Amino acid sequence: MTAVRQTGATLIELVTSIVILAIAIGGVMLALTTTIGRSADPMIQQQASAIAQAYLEEILLQSFCDPDLSSDCPTACAAGNACGNASCHAGGEARPDFDDVCDYDGLSQPATDRTGAAIAELNDYTVSVAVIDAAGANLNGLTGGSQSLRIDVTVSNPAMQPSSIVLTAYKANY
Repeated sequence: MTAVRQTGATLIELVTSIVILAIAIGGVMLALTTTIGRSADPMIQQQASAIAQAYLEEILLQSFCDPDLSSDCPTACAAGNACGNASCHAGGEARPDFDDVCDYDGLSQPATDRTGAAIAELNDYTVSVAVIDAAGANLNGLTGGSQSLRIDVTVSNPAMQPSSIVLTAYKANY
């Protein structure tokens, strides 16, 4: 008798191949799902950074002292807490009317343009501004003196990891 040569695969070999292939495809799909799910994060962070930079630039272009006051920079504003002293800025203004750095202190709102108009595409971004008296700040060897302010602009978005971006700058009365 001659031996019969078997060609093809047995049922066990076929089932084993299918299981190995399913595990490999599952791993690839998991990696793709994770990558696709995170692909928007850099764009959201870049947009938040651009919003923070725009607000910070707008604030830094404003006057240190309120130009609506009788003197350019009253003595009370030059010493102590420049933003906390009621005689240093008029207050009660809306963002389009902000004319000095201290007017922005405590601002917290969805991202808007300079006139305060909402931008539909930026509704998920929230902007908060804190203006802090930086008297005595040591800025790389330069002492801030009594006429310097630290400006912190925080932009947050619930879809962003980490949840917020903070940019900080200093404004001096020069």
